[in-house]
Amino acid sequence: MLYMDPLYWAFLLPGMLLAMLASLYVKSTFARYSKVRARSGMTGAQAAAAMLSRSGVNDVSIERARGFLSDHYDPRAKVLRLSADVYDQASLSAIGVACHEAGHALQDAQSYYWLGLRTTLVPVASIGSNFSYIVFFLGLLVGSMAMIKVGIVLFSAAVLFSIVTLPVEWNASARAKQAMLTYGIVSPAEGEAAGSVLNAAFLTYVASAISAILTLLYFLLRSGLLGGRRD
Repeated sequence: MLYMDPLYWAFLLPGMLLAMLASLYVKSTFARYSKVRARSGMTGAQAAAAMLSRSGVNDVSIERARGFLSDHYDPRAKVLRLSADVYDQASLSAIGVACHEAGHALQDAQSYYWLGLRTTLVPVASIGSNFSYIVFFLGLLVGSMAMIKVGIVLFSAAVLFSIVTLPVEWNASARAKQAMLTYGIVSPAEGEAAGSVLNAAFLTYVASAISAILTLLYFLLRSGLLGGRRD
């Protein structure tokens, strides 16, 4: 039923295409500037540590993580986890990504509202992402509007999470760009290059949000709640 529905593909394919293009762009941009060594000689881990200490944040540890571009900040454990390509390398790409993640730690230290909201949404958004499809399409199959609405509500939590993520990521990049220059981690010219990596990465979050919104619109139309058809 799902994979034979033209309406589903009409909403799914644009999101998939945007996500694919954004992913290719961030990977190519990261690869480009990963070949440019920073004049400071700082690795990503060293740059993040410098940004945190000079900003007065001394309770965050920095660890090496597995995976490619798996970098993230864990506000619950107060740990900044950097992939090997970022942690160990002294490239502009590595410094940009590391300082971006350090930007999340600064958000946490300063109780940035949107980061706190996103952290709160993580459990419910995870449940929504994992179970909304099952509940929604099972509701369609058995003709239960109650299940359909539950599926939509669950997925709405995932959509809200993707939207809230946008200001969080943009702000973390803005903090990183300013700190890299203020603390002399990169020169102005290098700052533009490192910033371009962060701009490319932000597009992946935009693509994710658009994809989620399109899927939610499909759910609403398919259920008949926005004037679509149920069959």
